[in-house]
Amino acid sequence: MSKPYFNQVPDFNYVSRLPNAQIGDYIRVKNFFKRVKLREDIFQELAFFTKYKITGDNRPDNVANDVYGNSSLDWLILLANNILNIQTEWPMTHNAFDEYLLNKYDTYDNLYNGVHHYESIELKNSRGVTLLPTGTTITKGYTYTYWDDWAQELIITGDLSTPITNYEYETKIDNDKRNIYILRQEYLGIAFNDMEKIMSYKKGSSDYISGTLKNANNIKLTS
Repeated sequence: MSKPYFNQVPDFNYVSRLPNAQIGDYIRVKNFFKRVKLREDIFQELAFFTKYKITGDNRPDNVANDVYGNSSLDWLILLANNILNIQTEWPMTHNAFDEYLLNKYDTYDNLYNGVHHYESIELKNSRGVTLLPTGTTITKGYTYTYWDDWAQELIITGDLSTPITNYEYETKIDNDKRNIYILRQEYLGIAFNDMEKIMSYKKGSSDYISGTLKNANNIKLTS
């Protein structure tokens, strides 16, 4: 069953501002002040979700079609991951990523050979206890001094830093966006019911016309 997000957003009759408008004229528009969200008891419980990795240039609608067989549930993919801005919070396409990197770093040489920062390699003592984990941001030429109880000696390491290029840094940021959560199929009904409740107008106001339409003489009355 198709459930496009904007088809479920209710309307309101906005007071017409057109040049030839007369008193009492309205324009029917979507009420974008209404915004659906997942309930906190669902959003905060990992048992309701499953992990998913975005591949290639897939968009939210591609992912929705893959996991639900329904591309119109792209909005649910975004809600499950609290994504508000798809331009910055969703992985870029290959071409867009390449263009972004070149614009930011000017040349491919600076991109692939320029060092963004340095990270540590893993350091363990003779008992196998980790003293310095992999991936900690450190300075170039960083060394570590410690007393090794097992060997009964003072250890001074060599350089533990490894360079992270601009390309490696940017690629990690973009790849991290590929790891998302998907609301499990068996809980879709809850999300649909919640959306219907949030998006429906309630009776009791003089501006009420129906569950999907109300007048808006004052835009503050449309929420």
